[in-house]
Amino acid sequence: MSSLRLANFAQRCYNAAGMDMLPIDYKSGLNIVLLEPEIPGNTGSIGRLCVGLGASLTLIEPLGYSLEDRYLKRAGLDYWPYLRFQVLSSWDAFVASLGAQSRLALFTTKTDRAYTHANYQLGDFLVFGKETKGLPADLRQQYNETCYTLPMFGPIRSLNLAVSVGIVAYEAMRQIKEGF
Repeated sequence: MSSLRLANFAQRCYNAAGMDMLPIDYKSGLNIVLLEPEIPGNTGSIGRLCVGLGASLTLIEPLGYSLEDRYLKRAGLDYWPYLRFQVLSSWDAFVASLGAQSRLALFTTKTDRAYTHANYQLGDFLVFGKETKGLPADLRQQYNETCYTLPMFGPIRSLNLAVSVGIVAYEAMRQIKEGF
Protein backbone atom coordinates (compact mmCIF):
# COMPACT_ATOMS: atom_id res chain seq x y z
CA MET A 1 0.00 0.00 0.00
CA SER A 2 1.33 3.42 -0.84
CA SER A 3 1.94 5.83 1.99
CA LEU A 4 -0.50 8.21 0.28
CA ARG A 5 -3.35 5.65 0.44
CA LEU A 6 -2.48 4.93 4.09
CA ALA A 7 -2.45 8.62 4.88
CA ASN A 8 -5.83 9.04 3.18
CA PHE A 9 -7.34 6.13 5.13
CA ALA A 10 -5.93 7.38 8.42
CA GLN A 11 -6.97 10.96 7.77
CA ARG A 12 -10.55 9.89 6.92
CA CYS A 13 -10.72 8.00 10.23
CA TYR A 14 -9.55 11.00 12.20
CA ASN A 15 -11.71 13.46 10.27
CA ALA A 16 -14.81 11.34 10.88
CA ALA A 17 -14.13 11.58 14.61
CA GLY A 18 -13.29 15.29 14.44
CA MET A 19 -9.75 14.58 15.65
CA ASP A 20 -6.18 15.25 14.57
CA MET A 21 -3.96 12.28 13.70
CA LEU A 22 -2.29 10.78 16.75
CA PRO A 23 1.51 10.78 16.76
CA ILE A 24 3.37 7.57 17.54
CA ASP A 25 5.48 7.82 20.68
CA TYR A 26 7.33 4.53 20.90
CA LYS A 27 8.58 5.07 24.45
CA SER A 28 5.26 5.68 26.20
CA GLY A 29 3.63 2.29 25.70
CA LEU A 30 3.87 -1.07 24.04
CA ASN A 31 4.43 -1.31 20.32
CA ILE A 32 2.74 -4.17 18.49
CA VAL A 33 4.33 -5.12 15.16
CA LEU A 34 2.64 -7.38 12.60
CA LEU A 35 4.98 -8.68 9.91
CA GLU A 36 3.05 -9.26 6.68
CA PRO A 37 -0.37 -9.88 8.26
CA GLU A 38 -2.84 -11.70 6.01
CA ILE A 39 -6.26 -11.65 7.70
CA PRO A 40 -8.04 -8.29 8.00
CA GLY A 41 -10.24 -9.33 10.93
CA ASN A 42 -7.18 -10.18 13.01
CA THR A 43 -5.57 -6.82 12.28
CA GLY A 44 -8.81 -5.01 13.12
CA SER A 45 -9.11 -6.85 16.43
CA ILE A 46 -5.45 -6.16 17.23
CA GLY A 47 -5.95 -2.48 16.38
CA ARG A 48 -8.85 -2.34 18.82
CA LEU A 49 -6.71 -4.06 21.47
CA CYS A 50 -3.95 -1.50 20.91
CA VAL A 51 -6.39 1.34 21.52
CA GLY A 52 -7.51 -0.29 24.75
CA LEU A 53 -3.92 -0.66 25.97
CA GLY A 54 -2.59 2.64 24.64
CA ALA A 55 -0.22 0.69 22.37
CA SER A 56 0.92 1.57 18.86
CA LEU A 57 0.50 -0.74 15.88
CA THR A 58 3.00 -1.14 13.05
CA LEU A 59 2.05 -3.13 9.98
CA ILE A 60 4.90 -4.30 7.77
CA GLU A 61 4.10 -4.88 4.10
CA PRO A 62 3.12 -6.71 2.08
CA LEU A 63 -0.33 -6.90 3.65
CA GLY A 64 -2.69 -9.68 2.64
CA TYR A 65 -5.58 -7.20 2.34
CA SER A 66 -6.38 -3.56 1.74
CA LEU A 67 -6.74 -1.12 4.60
CA GLU A 68 -10.10 -0.36 3.00
CA ASP A 69 -11.27 -3.93 3.75
CA ARG A 70 -14.69 -4.00 5.44
CA TYR A 71 -13.67 -6.86 7.75
CA LEU A 72 -10.70 -4.85 8.98
CA LYS A 73 -12.92 -1.86 9.65
CA ARG A 74 -15.68 -3.92 11.28
CA ALA A 75 -13.28 -5.70 13.64
CA GLY A 76 -11.79 -2.35 14.67
CA LEU A 77 -15.26 -0.81 14.96
CA ASP A 78 -15.20 2.94 15.55
CA TYR A 79 -11.84 2.86 17.34
CA TRP A 80 -9.67 3.56 14.28
CA PRO A 81 -9.40 7.30 14.99
CA TYR A 82 -7.85 6.49 18.38
CA LEU A 83 -5.24 4.07 17.03
CA ARG A 84 -1.63 5.19 16.70
CA PHE A 85 -0.49 3.19 13.67
CA GLN A 86 1.79 3.14 10.70
CA VAL A 87 2.47 0.93 7.70
CA LEU A 88 6.09 0.34 6.67
CA SER A 89 7.25 -1.09 3.36
CA SER A 90 9.59 -3.79 4.71
CA TRP A 91 11.34 -5.30 7.71
CA ASP A 92 14.43 -3.28 6.80
CA ALA A 93 12.38 -0.06 6.86
CA PHE A 94 11.08 -1.04 10.30
CA VAL A 95 14.57 -1.74 11.66
CA ALA A 96 15.80 1.57 10.21
CA SER A 97 13.02 3.39 12.11
CA LEU A 98 14.12 1.98 15.48
CA GLY A 99 16.21 3.86 17.98
CA ALA A 100 19.49 2.45 19.25
CA GLN A 101 17.93 1.42 22.58
CA SER A 102 14.88 -0.32 21.07
CA ARG A 103 14.03 -3.74 22.46
CA LEU A 104 12.33 -6.40 20.36
CA ALA A 105 10.55 -9.56 21.47
CA LEU A 106 9.56 -11.91 18.68
CA PHE A 107 6.88 -14.58 18.98
CA THR A 108 7.00 -17.94 17.23
CA THR A 109 5.99 -21.56 17.65
CA LYS A 110 9.60 -22.50 16.83
CA THR A 111 11.15 -22.01 20.29
CA ASP A 112 10.69 -23.44 23.77
CA ARG A 113 11.13 -20.14 25.66
CA ALA A 114 7.73 -19.16 27.09
CA TYR A 115 6.44 -15.59 26.67
CA THR A 116 6.17 -15.34 30.47
CA HIS A 117 9.98 -15.52 30.72
CA ALA A 118 10.40 -12.18 28.96
CA ASN A 119 11.02 -9.06 31.04
CA TYR A 120 8.76 -6.52 29.33
CA GLN A 121 9.27 -2.76 29.53
CA LEU A 122 7.48 0.31 28.21
CA GLY A 123 8.65 0.98 24.68
CA ASP A 124 9.16 -2.69 23.79
CA PHE A 125 8.28 -3.87 20.28
CA LEU A 126 6.30 -7.13 20.29
CA VAL A 127 6.72 -8.71 16.85
CA PHE A 128 4.37 -11.31 15.36
CA GLY A 129 4.60 -13.04 11.98
CA LYS A 130 2.01 -13.75 9.33
CA GLU A 131 -0.86 -16.06 10.17
CA THR A 132 0.05 -18.88 7.78
CA LYS A 133 3.83 -19.03 8.15
CA GLY A 134 4.84 -17.12 11.27
CA LEU A 135 8.21 -15.40 11.39
CA PRO A 136 10.83 -16.13 8.71
CA ALA A 137 13.70 -18.42 9.75
CA ASP A 138 16.32 -15.69 9.24
CA LEU A 139 14.60 -13.40 11.75
CA ARG A 140 14.21 -16.23 14.26
CA GLN A 141 17.91 -16.94 13.91
CA GLN A 142 19.00 -13.29 14.08
CA TYR A 143 16.84 -12.57 17.16
CA ASN A 144 17.07 -16.04 18.71
CA GLU A 145 17.70 -14.74 22.24
CA THR A 146 14.51 -12.69 22.19
CA CYS A 147 12.17 -15.26 20.60
CA TYR A 148 9.31 -16.51 22.74
CA THR A 149 6.37 -18.84 22.36
CA LEU A 150 2.91 -19.36 23.81
CA PRO A 151 2.78 -22.94 25.09
CA MET A 152 0.05 -25.12 23.60
CA PHE A 153 -1.04 -28.48 24.90
CA GLY A 154 -3.62 -29.63 22.37
CA PRO A 155 -3.23 -30.90 18.81
CA ILE A 156 -2.93 -27.50 17.09
CA ARG A 157 -0.10 -25.80 15.16
CA SER A 158 -0.68 -22.33 16.53
CA LEU A 159 -3.12 -19.97 18.20
CA ASN A 160 -5.03 -17.30 16.32
CA LEU A 161 -2.85 -14.21 15.78
CA ALA A 162 -5.22 -11.78 17.52
CA VAL A 163 -5.53 -14.13 20.50
CA SER A 164 -1.74 -14.50 20.70
CA VAL A 165 -1.19 -10.74 20.58
CA GLY A 166 -3.79 -10.25 23.31
CA ILE A 167 -2.23 -12.85 25.60
CA VAL A 168 1.29 -11.44 25.21
CA ALA A 169 0.23 -7.78 25.41
CA TYR A 170 -1.71 -8.32 28.62
CA GLU A 171 1.19 -10.23 30.18
CA ALA A 172 3.49 -7.36 29.22
CA MET A 173 1.13 -4.80 30.74
CA ARG A 174 0.78 -6.91 33.89
CA GLN A 175 4.55 -6.73 34.30
CA ILE A 176 4.83 -3.04 33.41
CA LYS A 177 1.90 -1.37 35.14
CA GLU A 178 1.48 -1.76 38.86
CA GLY A 179 -2.07 -2.68 39.76
CA PHE A 180 -2.86 -3.88 36.26
